[in-house]
Amino acid sequence: MDALVIGAGPAGLMAAEALAQAGRQVVICDGKPAPARKFLMAGKSGLNLMNAAPLDQQIITYAEAADWLAPMLRAFGPDQIRDWAAGLGQELFTGSSGRVFPRAMKASPLLRAWLARLDGLGVSLRRGWRWTGGEFAFTTPQGPRILAPKVTVLALGGASWARLGSDGAWSEYLAARGIPLAPFQPANMGFRVIWSPHMASHFGQPIKGARLHAGRHNLRAEFVISQRGVEGGGIYALSRALREGAALTLDLFPDLTLPEISSRLARQPPKLSTANRLRRALRLEGARQALVMECARPLPTSPDAWAAQLKSLTLPLQGPHPMDEAISTAGGIPRAAFDTGLMLTRWRGVFAAGEMLDWEAPTGGYLLTACLATGHWAGRHAAKF
Repeated sequence: MDALVIGAGPAGLMAAEALAQAGRQVVICDGKPAPARKFLMAGKSGLNLMNAAPLDQQIITYAEAADWLAPMLRAFGPDQIRDWAAGLGQELFTGSSGRVFPRAMKASPLLRAWLARLDGLGVSLRRGWRWTGGEFAFTTPQGPRILAPKVTVLALGGASWARLGSDGAWSEYLAARGIPLAPFQPANMGFRVIWSPHMASHFGQPIKGARLHAGRHNLRAEFVISQRGVEGGGIYALSRALREGAALTLDLFPDLTLPEISSRLARQPPKLSTANRLRRALRLEGARQALVMECARPLPTSPDAWAAQLKSLTLPLQGPHPMDEAISTAGGIPRAAFDTGLMLTRWRGVFAAGEMLDWEAPTGGYLLTACLATGHWAGRHAAKF
C-alpha cells in the first residue's frame, strides 16, 4: 500500500486530500461505519469552521503550542480554509462574534462534497476498519487484516466523545513503542455545581451580560445553568484556568461601579424583601437573581456588602464534567516526539495530526482550524517522505 490514513475526521480527511493531490494512492481506514461522526455532531448546532480574527491574534489562542502550530496555520489557515470551502461549493458567512460558518450551517453538505472530491482523487475509504495496534493490524467486517503502507498518517482524535470514535485507545499503542505522551485532560467542558432544590426551575436558563473571571483571565460572555452545573461559551473559554484550580467569579453588573450599585440599593424602602429590593434597584430577577441567592449565602445585610457580592460572586465549582463529555481534550503526543513535518521520530514513516497532538484552544473556530492545518501539514510532508 502506498499511503494509509487512520481516522476519517477533519484532520484525517485533510491529510488524505493533501497526499492524493501530491500523487499518492491513499487509503483511509476508520473504525466507525460512517466517517467524521464528531464533525457531523459539531455541525448540528451550526458548524463553526473558523474565526475571522487576524491570523496573528488566532495563533495566540494556542498558548504554549502557538509557535509550534504557527507555520502550519500560516500554510493552511483561515484564508486557505475559506478558499477550500468555496471549492467545495460552501459559501461562508461571519457571525457577529467573528465566528465563521457555512451558509448551510450544517456539516453534512460540506462533508458530502468533501468525500466526493476525495473519491474523485482516487482515495479509498474503508469503513469499520479499527486499528488494533502494531504495523498495522485492523479488525474489519471481513475479519482481521494487516496492512503494510509505505507512509502513514494517524488522525485518531483525542479522548472525548468515545461513542463517535475519539476514545484515545491509540495512546496505548504509541506508548508501547516508547513514544512519550502527555496525559489527556478535558478541555472546553462544563463544571459541576451541587445546586439546592430551588434552582431546578432555572435549569437551561442563560446568564447574560456578566463578566467572568478565572485567575488572570476574564471575558464578557454568557453561560447556562444546567442540572449538573454550568456550561456554555463563557465557561468553555475559561475552562483551562478553571481546570487548573482558578476560582470562577462573576461581575453581574460590569457597567456599574460598586458605589453606583450600593447607592441604588440604599435608596430602596427598608420594608422591601431582599428579592424585591434587588429587582427594583437593579432589575435583577429570574435566573440571575436565583444564582445570587444561591451563591451569596450568608446573604449580605448592607448595600455595600451586596454591591461587593454582585461585582464578585463566586460560584462553588466541584470540578469539570467527565472528559468523555468535553468538546475537546488537551494532552496527547507532545512536540518533542515529532520532527518539523509531524513525523514521529521513533517511528519513521508515521505522521500524526489533529487532536492527537498535545495542544488545546478555545471554541470559536480555533479547534477545527488547527485540525485542518495539522492534517494538511502532515499530509504534505508524508507525501514528500
